[in-house]
Amino acid sequence: MLLHDKLKSYDIVLASASPRRRELLRATGIEYRLAPKFECEECYPATLAKEDVAPYLSRLKSYAYPEALALNQILITADTTVILDGEVLGKPADETEARAMLARLSGAEHSVVTGVTLRMADRERTFSSVSKVCFAPLSDEQISHYVATYRPLDKAGAYGIQEWIGYVGIERIEGSFYNVMGLPVQRLCRELECFIEALPECCLG
Repeated sequence: MLLHDKLKSYDIVLASASPRRRELLRATGIEYRLAPKFECEECYPATLAKEDVAPYLSRLKSYAYPEALALNQILITADTTVILDGEVLGKPADETEARAMLARLSGAEHSVVTGVTLRMADRERTFSSVSKVCFAPLSDEQISHYVATYRPLDKAGAYGIQEWIGYVGIERIEGSFYNVMGLPVQRLCRELECFIEALPECCLG
């Protein structure tokens, strides 16, 4: 039986403001409903390893969800971080900061980590996926055009790989493309299968 058929008896709730995550989850064929908007202060301990920030924040978002979960509900929360030279690049505050971030990413390799938390009333699972992304050198003109046209202020690292900047600027990717978009859907599907079968581990290597 296909996963989306196995999940028909569950109420899948996606708690995310990201249109990319909604689109990616919908494309898997999994039926879900969108959680109502709720507040979550996205902060993390300064001592936390940078690779652990995204899974930590995904779990933080899960427990900020204000409603008690019914027995057949699965809540999905996620967070994506961009890590360059040991520093987490968040969402830019304005266009000036967006241009500065892209100038730093230009010609360099960085990591994109997406953390995902699956939670039911009686159990939870948090996992993360890492992709390496390398930008070719970007000109000031390219950076300014992208920021002015696409206004990537809602994106970690100030870029969306599925947009113009990805076509002209991404030299290579190691790992999941969809992870860079914000949701590692292949890994998510495998984790969901293990989760509903209550397996203690999902052997993914």
